[in-house]
Amino acid sequence: MAKIDFGVLIEQARMSAGLSQRGLADATGISQSTLSRIINGDRAAKLPEIVAIAWATGSTVAQLTGASTVASRVECAARATNGSGMEDMRQALLQFLELDDYLDEQAIPATI
Repeated sequence: MAKIDFGVLIEQARMSAGLSQRGLADATGISQSTLSRIINGDRAAKLPEIVAIAWATGSTVAQLTGASTVASRVECAARATNGSGMEDMRQALLQFLELDDYLDEQAIPATI
């Protein structure tokens, strides 16, 4: 099994979000030097850092850790009437679908 390069996934998310490393550092509260070490693979990211990076980039934790099983299976079609972009809607939907997938994996029942 291939080793997942978390730094590459984080860097791709940063670039997709249109953020510089400084911008991502400002948005997450993680120092730019720490972000650089994480992206370069010189330091492992801690879970709170991954969550902050996911929030700032509009990604999911699963996408940043390479554990995303939902995103690769989802296709979206929608019509935005309020000026929302398709990618923004897709990211919001993925958040819910990945949470649902996680709850299923943990055998946590859905409540209505």
